[in-house]
Amino acid sequence: MPLNALFAARPERWAQYKDTLPKAFKAAGLDVHLSQNIAPSQVDYIIYAPNSELKDFTPYNRAKLVQNLWAGVEAITSNETLNIPLARMVDFGLRQGMVEWVTGHTLRHHLGMDAQIINPSHEWKPAVPPLSRDRPVTVLGLGALGMACAEALAQLGFNVAGWSRNAKTHDAITCYSGAEGLKQALAHGEICILLLPNTPDTQNTLNAATLALMPKGSFLINPGRGPLIDDAALLAALNTGQIAHATLDVFRVEPLPADSPYWAHPRVTVTPHLAAETRAETCSEVVAENIRRSEAGEPLLHLVDRAAGY
Repeated sequence: MPLNALFAARPERWAQYKDTLPKAFKAAGLDVHLSQNIAPSQVDYIIYAPNSELKDFTPYNRAKLVQNLWAGVEAITSNETLNIPLARMVDFGLRQGMVEWVTGHTLRHHLGMDAQIINPSHEWKPAVPPLSRDRPVTVLGLGALGMACAEALAQLGFNVAGWSRNAKTHDAITCYSGAEGLKQALAHGEICILLLPNTPDTQNTLNAATLALMPKGSFLINPGRGPLIDDAALLAALNTGQIAHATLDVFRVEPLPADSPYWAHPRVTVTPHLAAETRAETCSEVVAENIRRSEAGEPLLHLVDRAAGY
């Protein structure tokens, strides 16, 4: 008898997954009936996007797992009707996409590429950048995505430090944790990359006080979550030159409103939340593997700690 998997995401996502998920299920040796419409009492697994219409999990008393299609879970962890194990999405495509985007923008700021790319007066402006070993970089957030980015930058020779709530160690990365560690990490990086989850404890991690701890003229890259930054404080730091440039991929309100001061600010680059898109093919492999593990009684991948919020 096949397992019943409910695809609970926006209708436009169905076209991306209706073929890739069954292919992944078959490769994993699973017999799964996948549909957008299954009676709640018959659902074994929920493949979920937080912007779907499904908000009340109470009727799904047979379901064994809610597998999120996104890395971020802040929109669902506070749902009081959710009493089913929840797994976030961490897959090769998501991780590799983030590494490529972060590495690209880090190199852009490290090499000073904007001065040559945006040069309407055609000035000859040679400026030799330091080597990567002489450029300190900080990654705030050493989860799966943050650690992958930190490791990639370290492999390029950058002097990388990272910060996380809980202490971690790594041979190629200087790891900090705790309140004092955050101060040390911020003071280290001439380029700072934000990859923390969005929780009550991480909101406004970068504010007037913490931005002032960064080396003057630092670069900020945020592909993590919009609420990690106090927007007014960042704009003030950009205006004084404390922050030389901010490359922002995520915002408190998305799409970014047309009247946001970020659009017109000469020291801000806006990208439309594209740093790490979930890709159906690689994502489907993770979904299938977690269902296989569940059926085999094996530990599930990337289970969310609801108390911690990620």
